[in-house]
Amino acid sequence: MAHRFDTSTAGGAHFAFTDRWGGVSAVPYEELNLGGAVGDDLDAVRTNRELAAKSLGLEADRVVWMNQVHGPDVAVIDEPWGDRPVPEVDAVVTTRRGLALAVLTADCTPVLLADPGAGIVAAAHAGRPGMIAGVVPAAVAAMAELGAEPDRIVARTGPAVCGRCYEVPDAMRAEVAAVEPAAYAETSWGTPAVDVTAGVHAQLERLGVRDREQSTVCTLESGDHFSYRRDRTTGRLAGYVWLD
Repeated sequence: MAHRFDTSTAGGAHFAFTDRWGGVSAVPYEELNLGGAVGDDLDAVRTNRELAAKSLGLEADRVVWMNQVHGPDVAVIDEPWGDRPVPEVDAVVTTRRGLALAVLTADCTPVLLADPGAGIVAAAHAGRPGMIAGVVPAAVAAMAELGAEPDRIVARTGPAVCGRCYEVPDAMRAEVAAVEPAAYAETSWGTPAVDVTAGVHAQLERLGVRDREQSTVCTLESGDHFSYRRDRTTGRLAGYVWLD
């Protein structure tokens, strides 16, 4: 199947979210697995990353990936990692045009941010732990230090498990809601749940980020997307953001 990436632009900033199709990985990672730490063949992952970049008009070696650990740490960068070890961060920020920032997910919320006027973009990985640890506010703060204005920032969140599907123990829901009340949710079958994306958007709203869009895709419900909660052993989707 061909790529059906969800892409958009805003004032010279580009946003893209992948689906699972159009790659070379075998079952259970079929097809376009972009994650290098999930047990897939690394040559297949490299090929998939090249295919995805090419379809977006990017050079694969100008895409910056993270070593994601569900924390609040942010790296500000102006070049690819190259031979350097990829740091354990869950957000990256750059002012370098043509350098694409990428975030990997398979139920967590991928957050892409851009202030096209200031020439600053960021990508963040907001799972339940990262959302309550404040990775998205940390990314916005790092952008602001470089000159971004919250009321100019454009935010896009991609495919993620929705609040109607993300069942958690009642105590966990209470713990999350104590930090971010907007994340309090209930499954479609009436049990405690967490809505990470709602929590992210509430954080952005409080920070003054008004230009926000949210994907309608629930990864757990969509056969076109990877879902860790659904399949356990599976691939990873990616969100990309870059400036012209």
